[in-house]
Amino acid sequence: MLYYLFEYLENEYQFPGASLFGFITFRAAMAIILSLLISTIYGKRIIRFLQKKQVGETIRDLGLEGQNEKAGTPTMGGIIIIIATLIPVLLLSKLENIYVILLITTTVWMGIIGFIDDYIKKFKKDKEGLKGRFKIMGQVVLGLIVGITLYFHPEVTVKEELPLAEQVVVTESTQNLKQFKPEEKSTKTTIPFVKYNEFDYADLIAWISPEARNYAWLIFIPLVIFIITAVSNGANLTDGIDGLAAGSSAIIVLTLGIFAWVSGNIIFSDYLNIMYIPRVEEITIYITAFVGALIGFLWYNTYPAQVFMGDTGSLTIGGIIAVIAIAVRKEWLIPVLCGIFLAENLSVVMQVSYFKYTKKKFGEGRRIFKMSPLHHHYQKLGYHESKIVTRFWIIGILLAIVSIVTLKIR
Repeated sequence: MLYYLFEYLENEYQFPGASLFGFITFRAAMAIILSLLISTIYGKRIIRFLQKKQVGETIRDLGLEGQNEKAGTPTMGGIIIIIATLIPVLLLSKLENIYVILLITTTVWMGIIGFIDDYIKKFKKDKEGLKGRFKIMGQVVLGLIVGITLYFHPEVTVKEELPLAEQVVVTESTQNLKQFKPEEKSTKTTIPFVKYNEFDYADLIAWISPEARNYAWLIFIPLVIFIITAVSNGANLTDGIDGLAAGSSAIIVLTLGIFAWVSGNIIFSDYLNIMYIPRVEEITIYITAFVGALIGFLWYNTYPAQVFMGDTGSLTIGGIIAVIAIAVRKEWLIPVLCGIFLAENLSVVMQVSYFKYTKKKFGEGRRIFKMSPLHHHYQKLGYHESKIVTRFWIIGILLAIVSIVTLKIR
């Protein structure tokens, strides 16, 4: 909204300083500052409100040290993250941008699913919360919306480099800049660590007939559904000890912000030899607002936590990360960049599968880990949760560095 106001003032009255709002970097800086202020200043008020409404966490006895001390800590704190993200976005971004619209939709949609889950747990006194099938159904519907939009919307395009023989030097200032084809719809994505890193989903069915390429959505949309469901649930499982989910997510989202900015900038995408995606740079505003909200939330969520994000926050975080990764065509980097989420997911799958297998074969269930998800395994080993969180953050930073390095290493 402020973007449109200052754009009008610049065009009509040449208002001093109004042109600053035309720069992505300025609006991104404003977004992170504003989201930090909202999450830290108003976050305390929201925590007090949750305490007043007695929206406290019910802790199951898992035999973990210091666990009982957390009983009654306010939950549903994901509301802080959502509010602190959406307000700067609504004020500072171009709201007609299809990528921004998708991210706002994702935030509201997953926030509602998480809120319903937390509401059932706290106010209906049902420890199970929203039934798993309804959560999955909500994630699948979101995946359909995102997948269909990204595949069919006319503004979701890429620009590919012209063959060398067709390149023309237009002016002296562009003599070192490669020439690009007009914008076009494409199902291409990027795969890390390979020399020719572009991959087209349409190639998976092109062997049937050349016309089959028009039905690439049969592969693309189910893949989007799977990614959103997996990452959202991974973030949900990671939210088990103070500061782990919020801190790890901030590292991941900041890295995706770098990808979004360079992918949407024709000069940097040319220099780094990566796919140029018109209009995707606008989600840098969303990403910086989201990072600010996560860091502001950490102010109250680090050990000992004054508030938990609940499913309102964790499901929303996972959904947003997944959509950003798909939008910037870096979804195949998710296993690396979101390695913490992947490890938490796999630890649960392995634990449950092995327990069922050994129970069927030997008559008694056996376990690979002392407890799952993975962070609880280390708690059982006697590590303090602050040490676990810090080390997981360090691993997250290393994975982020590896992800960024893939821009040049192939």
